[in-house]
Amino acid sequence: MEIARAAADLFVSRGLKATRAEDIAQAAGCAPRTFYRYFATKEEAVAPLYAAGARRWTEAVREAPAALSVPEALEHAVRQTLTPGQAVSTASWEWVRTLIRLAGTNPALRKVWAEVCRESEEALVEILAARRTGADNVAASTSTSPDLRFTAAVAGSAVRVAVESWACTSNAPSGPEGPAALALGNLAALRGFPWEASAP
Repeated sequence: MEIARAAADLFVSRGLKATRAEDIAQAAGCAPRTFYRYFATKEEAVAPLYAAGARRWTEAVREAPAALSVPEALEHAVRQTLTPGQAVSTASWEWVRTLIRLAGTNPALRKVWAEVCRESEEALVEILAARRTGADNVAASTSTSPDLRFTAAVAGSAVRVAVESWACTSNAPSGPEGPAALALGNLAALRGFPWEASAP
């Protein structure tokens, strides 16, 4: 994670183009060969930070009280992870803003962001399957059901679009224009969505 933090810090302070993999290695206190042992490109170095945020979101869905419906669990997870001060500090949200903006302008970084979002969606499929069946061990056939995959894609997109939309603005990370409020608005717009489709 040290390399990822060093990369993010340099991307934010210097910009992506002005940062080399060797600069990241030096800032992280490691040799360039150590950097390349873990990452093929400088853009990949921030993947652990993207992934940590995505993991917080999916784990918050998993840990939402069992009595909550799927839409309530999703809203609970949004409040737990996208509200500054809960899982991420207000200052860290400014890093998030810059890294998301960079992903929008750099194809290599956009690919890293897209891969992390896809992995998060896969994790959410398993979590939603477990919530439906009330079991921790979900059969592979359940986790690949089309309705679960679609539900996870819809939920993940509602949150991803909120974060990306917020990152394009100069709005504060808290309040009515922050990522949590935008994500809750996206989920509210999906009130007719069949979140609770019957388990296979």
